[in-house]
Amino acid sequence: MKLKKFIAVLGVAAMMTGLLAGCGNSADEGNADGGSEAAAEWDSANDITIVSREDGSGTRGAFIELFGIEEEVEGEKVDMTTEEAQITNSTSVMLTTVAGDEYAIGYVSLGSLDDSVKALKIDGAEATAENVKSGTYKVSRPFNIATKEGADNEVANDFITFIMSTEGQQVVEENGYIPLDGTQAYEGTAPFGKAVVGGSSSVSPVMEKLIEAYKEVNPNAEIELQTTDSTTGMESTINGSYDIGMASRELKDTELSEGLTGQVIATDGIAVIVNNDSTVDELSSEQVKSIYTGEAVTWADVVE
Repeated sequence: MKLKKFIAVLGVAAMMTGLLAGCGNSADEGNADGGSEAAAEWDSANDITIVSREDGSGTRGAFIELFGIEEEVEGEKVDMTTEEAQITNSTSVMLTTVAGDEYAIGYVSLGSLDDSVKALKIDGAEATAENVKSGTYKVSRPFNIATKEGADNEVANDFITFIMSTEGQQVVEENGYIPLDGTQAYEGTAPFGKAVVGGSSSVSPVMEKLIEAYKEVNPNAEIELQTTDSTTGMESTINGSYDIGMASRELKDTELSEGLTGQVIATDGIAVIVNNDSTVDELSSEQVKSIYTGEAVTWADVVE
């Protein structure tokens, strides 16, 4: 009799163990499907993925100058960006690279910023057009266009008149950039013909909008837009491939000496960006410099 009771107890115990195991397996399956277990937290001990633009990029040129990453060595300015940095060749690639790596840091034109990444406060100031205009956010640079002395493309000249007009500067402002003051209404001649505009991938988005707006007031014109980089934009304008060059920086003395004339069409901020999963919300200018020169290797080096 005692033996039968003992066997019965063992049976119940085995059945309970099986039920518990089944419940455990169900819970594990739920976790595997993303059910109840939270994702791993962002860890500042991880290495920083440093993302920069290519040589020739006006955004890179302005970025390294504004953050002191460009230093004078034996009388020459030298870009001290770490060799560990990943190089991207356009604004769009920069955005997708940082959006796809939770430990990445990069930089883009403020007007190109979208919600796929997070813009950091720099020295306590948010990266907004209002703060650029007020001078609170100091990481800013001019957007320039350039033409070659002696070149006479009627469509290009009329398009520039539109860009610098009240209507053109309204397009600039509507797209998140700082417009020029003291503009006048557009008074164009609606010429027939074609002009080629090319250069900086940072200027390109607002230039595309300006071209669309210009075609509404002058359907006779064809404006071709080629997106490259600031240096290519200036070189191609010098050699006549472009009627109008775009640069997201000041024109260099060497470019001016080759006969280029520059005009500022807008002011733009440079947003320092991180992945949306990053817990970092703010850095100082010195911290940004330490990252891009390779002094800071992990996020803990700058946030803890």
